[in-house]
Amino acid sequence: MFHWKKLGKVFTPQDIDSRQWLSEFAQAPATLVFDNFVRVYFSCRPPIEASGQYVSYSAYVDLDRNNLLNVIRVAEQPVLRLGQRGAFDEFGTYPFSAIRDGSRIVAYYGGWTRCASVPFNVAIGVASSDDEGKSFVRAGPGPVLSYSPDEPFVLSGPKIRRFNGIWYLWYIAGRKWKLVDGRPEPVYKIRMASSEDGLAWKRENRDLIESRIEEDEAQASPDVIHANGRYHMFFCFRYSSGYRGKEKGYRIGYASSSDLLHWHRDDKKAGIALSDSGWDSQMLAYPHVFHLDGNTWMLYLGNDVGREGFGLAQLQGQLT
Repeated sequence: MFHWKKLGKVFTPQDIDSRQWLSEFAQAPATLVFDNFVRVYFSCRPPIEASGQYVSYSAYVDLDRNNLLNVIRVAEQPVLRLGQRGAFDEFGTYPFSAIRDGSRIVAYYGGWTRCASVPFNVAIGVASSDDEGKSFVRAGPGPVLSYSPDEPFVLSGPKIRRFNGIWYLWYIAGRKWKLVDGRPEPVYKIRMASSEDGLAWKRENRDLIESRIEEDEAQASPDVIHANGRYHMFFCFRYSSGYRGKEKGYRIGYASSSDLLHWHRDDKKAGIALSDSGWDSQMLAYPHVFHLDGNTWMLYLGNDVGREGFGLAQLQGQLT
């Protein structure tokens, strides 16, 4: 099995008192590497509205490349405005995954809208930046990957990668809404699409990772990295009910593949577990794994799905 050395929490949104829109949560961290720093995009929220509803924005912090525990810069504004009235992303942009494409930076994100019979729906949007990732402009008012007969709701969690000149988008797709104690809870599975240009996508239209803890296991944040001739996927999973506590909350899973299409799940190999106490003692979620300067790192969320920030771990050894 792998072994990740936890280095502690990197960023706590509650420590930032000058940005009302960044009040709590630092969800779904994802990196973009620069010469002297590592930019970490994440999603955050202002205080809850009087109606009991949230909105979600995407932002970033820059970490010192020589010391990833040192935050050297926090975004002054959200990197992308919320969508227009009635648009798929009117109420949120979460998660957010960026990649370089020549002189541009392209990002894929989950756009949230509110619903009546269920709390929300999500589709995947695309935006680009010409100012080194400080701000983004959406390609248009609609999503780049939306609902289909086989993927009828909750298309979210996009993670963008490019291997051998092909764009790959890993994401989650809703399979059902399950009524739990009178509250609709979503069940979603990991999926993949590929593209030659990042805009026209061919979907695999099948679940990639088998369920393990129950049939209605919910899976999220599929993050794929290549090392030593294999593709390695770290993701998180939870039970379909009672998942807001320790016993049935999110944990980090692992799968590997030689061809990006067929995956072997082996969660015991993931190599990261709950702490005995503290900010990540109840939950582990939304892993992001990246290579930097000869090392492999993981950013991840702790209790309450990142309400109080994200942490960092360093792989001891190699991904094999």
